[in-house]
Amino acid sequence: MIKKIFAALFLVLMLTACANGETPAPTATATEPIAIAATSTSKPSPIPPTETATLAPTLTETPAATPTPEVIAYGPANFPANVNPLTGLIVSDPAMLDRRPVAIKINIVPRFLYRPPWGLNYADIVYDYYHNDGYARFHAVFYANDVELAGPIRSGRLLDHDLVRMYKSMFAFGSADDLIYQRFRNAEYSDRLVLEGSGSNCPATAASPLCRYAPSGGDLLLGGTQAIRDYLVGRGVDNQRQPLEGMTFNATVPSGGEAASQIYVRYSGDNYARWDYDEASGRYLRFQDKVFDTGQGEEYEPLIDKIDNTQVAADNVVVLVVRHEYYQRPPNEIVEVLLSGTGTAYLFRDGQVYQVVWNRPTIDSVLFLTNTDGTPFPFSPGTTWFQVVGETTAITEPAAGAWRFNFSFP
Repeated sequence: MIKKIFAALFLVLMLTACANGETPAPTATATEPIAIAATSTSKPSPIPPTETATLAPTLTETPAATPTPEVIAYGPANFPANVNPLTGLIVSDPAMLDRRPVAIKINIVPRFLYRPPWGLNYADIVYDYYHNDGYARFHAVFYANDVELAGPIRSGRLLDHDLVRMYKSMFAFGSADDLIYQRFRNAEYSDRLVLEGSGSNCPATAASPLCRYAPSGGDLLLGGTQAIRDYLVGRGVDNQRQPLEGMTFNATVPSGGEAASQIYVRYSGDNYARWDYDEASGRYLRFQDKVFDTGQGEEYEPLIDKIDNTQVAADNVVVLVVRHEYYQRPPNEIVEVLLSGTGTAYLFRDGQVYQVVWNRPTIDSVLFLTNTDGTPFPFSPGTTWFQVVGETTAITEPAAGAWRFNFSFP
């Protein structure tokens, strides 16, 4: 049984209220690395040993031994030009990495209107974290892939301020409480913000990178990742490759894990999720709340990506235990998530869970994982979802291989 929360955390920022007056945020411990052969959108697998001819047996000769494949792992620094530092995957076109990431704020509440969402399966990294009034939203970071539409887009929160700094991204969001928006517009990245302008209909264009989609009565705000880049480049924003190193990737499954086939994360009775490990794909599949649980029990259904009609999935699910504080108390709730310094994390990969340490030593550091001695701990090559919960979150194992995180706020 992995021990529960250890860890320090410091100060920095974030999160918050949408329901209130919004206006337009070194060396790895010896895990033996292996060769990674992958594309930017699929989970890599080890490169098999080179075949050698079978020699006819004689009294004096024996078959030549199969050579050991080249050993390669990526991170935390010196990534090759064609390896995505946010996924550890080789990309077919290295030029796709010679640009800034685009971050988009995505909402799936209420479920009857905002689901299925667009584009989550094409994001390199997604943060799922508490906003206010019992609900969470997603901060999705797109780097190696582009999508013509992503969303539905909703308002920003204080933690977005940190995430934009961490990933040096362009950021599209719907609006923000003025207390939050002040932080955004006074930041060094303020020229990289994109909010809705004229409200043109989809598709997104370089002139109108955020657009409206309303085929069935719902007036949804969506955005295109390349359209957002084109829009900001047209206004003089730097779109050069950014320093995004810090994470470590290795397809070899680390030792010391504990079997973990399910992850439950509950923010409230109307906002809860489950991840199931799929042996066939080696990925975790996302299920989302189907009903408001008033005490009768949770019900789940697959969370589908509208772009390709497939279930949302991730190669890594990381639960970050982070201190939460009120920036403004209810009823106009604004929450600060202090994702700075170090803290406890639970990494789920390859059907195993590992208790590790999350690290963000400076304001522009990409978040990375280490052992308790500070040596890097590897992600599985591929996409990562970060589930952010509070320090007072109840962490239990209700069944063998199942982990449950019931979010609570002091």
